[in-house]
Amino acid sequence: MSSYQNCEGITRRDCLQFGVGALLGTGLVDSLRVRGEAGKQGAGPRAKATSCILIWMDGGPTHFETFDPKPDAPAEYRGEFTHTSTAVPGVLYSEHMVKLAASLGDYAMIRSIRHDQGNHGAGNHYMMTGSPPRIPVGCGAFVSFHPSMGSVVAKELGRDNGLPAYFSMPQMSRSGGPNFLGARYAPFVVGDDPNRERFRVRDVALPRELSEARFSSRTDLRGRIDRMVRLNDEAAGDPAMAFDEYFRQGYDLVTSPDAQKAFDISQESVEIRDRYGRNGFGQRCLLARRLVEAGVPFITVYDGGWDHHSNLFGTLRKRLPEWDNSVATLIQDLKERGLLDSTLVVALGEFGRTPTISTLSGQNAPGRDHWANAMSVLMAGGGTPGGTVVGSTDRKGHSALENVLSPENFVSTVYWKLGIDPDKVLYTPQGRPAHLVSNPTPIRELI
Repeated sequence: MSSYQNCEGITRRDCLQFGVGALLGTGLVDSLRVRGEAGKQGAGPRAKATSCILIWMDGGPTHFETFDPKPDAPAEYRGEFTHTSTAVPGVLYSEHMVKLAASLGDYAMIRSIRHDQGNHGAGNHYMMTGSPPRIPVGCGAFVSFHPSMGSVVAKELGRDNGLPAYFSMPQMSRSGGPNFLGARYAPFVVGDDPNRERFRVRDVALPRELSEARFSSRTDLRGRIDRMVRLNDEAAGDPAMAFDEYFRQGYDLVTSPDAQKAFDISQESVEIRDRYGRNGFGQRCLLARRLVEAGVPFITVYDGGWDHHSNLFGTLRKRLPEWDNSVATLIQDLKERGLLDSTLVVALGEFGRTPTISTLSGQNAPGRDHWANAMSVLMAGGGTPGGTVVGSTDRKGHSALENVLSPENFVSTVYWKLGIDPDKVLYTPQGRPAHLVSNPTPIRELI
């Protein structure tokens, strides 16, 4: 598996150390109309989806070379790739997005989200939480001012079936944590590569040297110790409480038949594994589908390496066809199994890339830099109307131009489709209220 890194040099290894443990909206009229429609249906949104698969394209994927090419722009804007027609007349994709172009009728494309956080740390936080950072954040920062979507969904939709309610593979995004919700709602990180011949999730199987009887006796002993009065309690911030939560999740996984079944990817046919692609990303998409079938409400497939300041075209010529195939296969597979209506699939990164092509100092391979004025977001399932293209950017891809949306609108849409009221107020352990999303207006074309 490749060890992708972005411009500040953070690699998968760095992130694993952390993983274990608005601008222009839709307007007042649209906001009032959406809330009015919600009122007719009853209090809060009605859930269409019960699970969400978030494909996180860490680093900031280019919108030009994926879902929003600009064939009529000057050469210094449009880049080296040509374009291909999609299933929706008049809508074009990059030449390497062939399968997703052909299946646009099964999902929606959002082209008009923008924000003002042009570095990795702040942009990641904004898109993962729907909450802008409270203070200036550096490009390489791991920040958490607000619970992530995954943690909120785990809290609201998680159930006691022996499986954690929130998984992240192969690592956690830098702002994918629970913040004040606590360790119970942190993601369970699966760092193992399911594309390996002997894929084995370390925390789901007993160590060979530990028999089942011996494991049970040790667990019983730990339970007795944990009933003893501690020096600190949870409210005082006892660090052992967080450790206990990880231990409980690990114990549940080891003893859960559902977990054993979900991670046994060898049960899949050779044909379906080949369809997804025999690479780490493709097999994680397949594993995400298996976790959905096991009842897990939120799964992040972390896909690093989209920070292409240089060698953009050479890298994407090889990478995009595989990525296109895996994501298109995931959507089609969910549809064939009758799971697409109940499973929301979203793919995005922290921002888009600059309209003009750049060359970093001392390098000849062209690339694009960070750009938060425009980005493309894929959304499928959960009742999302297929073939819908929301908003647009200008002729040169410089800025969202039509139906300009914010990260808050996007995150509110995810919550809405999962039956979670984006206007809900959460409370910190200290009793401080925190709105789930400051602008709880979802994207009306998608609900």
